[in-house]
Amino acid sequence: MAESTKTHWDMVYAQKTDDQLSWHQDDPAVSLALIEKVDATSASSVIDVGGGASRLVDCLLAKGFRDLTVLDLSQVALQNARNRLGKTADDVVWLCQDVTSWMPARSYDIWHDRAVFHFLVDQSDREKYVDHMVSALPIGGHAIIATFAPDGPSRCSGMPVVRYSPDELADHLADNFEPMSHHSHMHYTPWGMGQSFQFSLFRRIR
Repeated sequence: MAESTKTHWDMVYAQKTDDQLSWHQDDPAVSLALIEKVDATSASSVIDVGGGASRLVDCLLAKGFRDLTVLDLSQVALQNARNRLGKTADDVVWLCQDVTSWMPARSYDIWHDRAVFHFLVDQSDREKYVDHMVSALPIGGHAIIATFAPDGPSRCSGMPVVRYSPDELADHLADNFEPMSHHSHMHYTPWGMGQSFQFSLFRRIR
């Protein structure tokens, strides 16, 4: 991704409060249910890719998870989350990185991505993303990826996206991952607009 993309997201997070962002969720219920579905425990390691100012990390900390990493392109978003969490932010690893150029230094049990992959409109960026996800997950590790569904928005925050059906997303990951389940989800923005998502759960098989 270009440096201009990082600048874009820093500006978005600097100009709006969390609850003014279209993707804001007070309760990331679908993500939490899928994490529970893979029998995660408090010892499980989770990386939230594109986590930004998401409340998922708050919820996982409240459930006793202690091996948590949040990766985001925007330093502003990460700082907002750290400010919100206060002292408990020290229990989280914060990585200001572009997932398409970041090289994982360790492995994780669960890779979670709500709405990063669909911003990767270039095939080369999608390939890099998948390569890095493979590097970050051992055989048997799980990936939760949420994108706009085929009937979802074609743009978000002024940027184009690629919409996916569960089968289309699975095709991108077929060399290394098997699909375990998928779920349709209608997300409502803070101003009440519906956005159609699909959440897919994968297991790394090779």
